[in-house]
Amino acid sequence: MNWFRKQASDTQITHGERIWLYLIASIIMFLLIFPTIIVIPMSFSESQYLEFPPKEWSLRWYNEYWETPRWINATITSLKVAFFTMLLATPFGTMAAYGLYVSGSRLGKFVFFLLMTPMIIPVILIAIGTFYVFGKVGVVNSIPGLVLAHTVLAIPIVMIIMTSALRTYDLNQELVARSLGASRVRAFFQITLPQIKFSVIISALFAFLTSFDEVIISIFLSGGGNSTLTKQMFNALRDYIDPTIAAISTLMIILSTTLMLGAQYLGREK
Repeated sequence: MNWFRKQASDTQITHGERIWLYLIASIIMFLLIFPTIIVIPMSFSESQYLEFPPKEWSLRWYNEYWETPRWINATITSLKVAFFTMLLATPFGTMAAYGLYVSGSRLGKFVFFLLMTPMIIPVILIAIGTFYVFGKVGVVNSIPGLVLAHTVLAIPIVMIIMTSALRTYDLNQELVARSLGASRVRAFFQITLPQIKFSVIISALFAFLTSFDEVIISIFLSGGGNSTLTKQMFNALRDYIDPTIAAISTLMIILSTTLMLGAQYLGREK
């Protein structure tokens, strides 16, 4: 019993407390991951309906996905929107984070809070507002409209990541470059950016995934030939429970996991 009361690390935590922390963390991870993992075996079911565990194993619903034009068209639309959202949100979010961080003013903190509001307010309110505004200018059911709306959601995520990266970076290096005659822009691109490039890559991946996985705004703004994959999945659930969504969900899990593992690999190569 004395072993449980001994310090397990320099943080003064005991072995007993560490075991409890591991147990609680394992339970939380199980509750978070299990609903996602359970979709994978369901996607290989032969049944006409979603069932777990599958009584018969088959690739039927993967074939259904690849052979159905509406699913493929929706996937292409989602990839396009996610790609252009990444191209917009990453530089704008990085520039905003950099500008507000180096300013260090109270006004900058207030502006940072304003830019975080898309993460604070319910997404349904953003969807209703953008649907009304975009309807007035005629960009509903269009890729540009989806890209703009998803960029609004992705920029706060990029800013959070980049602000954290900048806090670990010594800005004095940039000040030295500027004292030697470099402009702020040149100092940023030649001194600062190379040292935070991994965070920029992570920001780009999260911006891509934020758009690709987004549902609520896509339901309001996408339609017809520009329906996103998540919109089609919602329609499939609303009309009838199509097991194809289990296959698509599995492919989305693989895509997200692959991108994050790739980012981790790049981080080790840094």
